[in-house]
Amino acid sequence: MLFHIDPHSEVPIYLQIVNQVKRAVASGVLVPGDRLPTVRQLAVDLTINPNTVAKAYQELEREGVISTVPRRGTFVSQKKMAFKEDERIKILEKAIDSVLVEAHHLGFSRDELLQIVIKRMNEWFEKRS
Repeated sequence: MLFHIDPHSEVPIYLQIVNQVKRAVASGVLVPGDRLPTVRQLAVDLTINPNTVAKAYQELEREGVISTVPRRGTFVSQKKMAFKEDERIKILEKAIDSVLVEAHHLGFSRDELLQIVIKRMNEWFEKRS
């Protein structure tokens, strides 16, 4: 199964779905045009409320990650959402802030964190090229 949830996580279930779809698209596991499970089917597969899946799909659609075609289904978007530069920066800064908080609580130094980020960036871009 492509998606899974952790009911004990502090991250709301709908956000877990949003994050997993975004990660699957960013890593190439899902590509533009791929069909996603219906709201009902994903709710059954994950044993969660369909409203939770619908909320995740609404957020993904709002962000331009997916699009829904009436009577055909929900698909990974063919085009990328065009965010303004300041919006793109704010979204990325929010994600970076989360990483910084985790790194602080895990006791990483600035240099250790930087080494990890550089290593992961290199691995990420190697896979994408």
